[in-house]
Amino acid sequence: MTHPELVLILDYGSQYSQQIARRVRALGVYSELHPSHLSLDVTRQRKPKGIILSGSPHST
Repeated sequence: MTHPELVLILDYGSQYSQQIARRVRALGVYSELHPSHLSLDVTRQRKPKGIILSGSPHST
């Protein structure tokens, strides 16, 4: 099932990924949290309106 306002959150090791997902959902937007290695095919099948990259503790 696809949602009209799906946002994918790709987790690259951030300690805040769950918090980001909760905030997006609090805005009334359906979101899914996935590991960073989610395949491009799966990403395309989900047809997201947006993608959030949640970085690792070492990113700036």
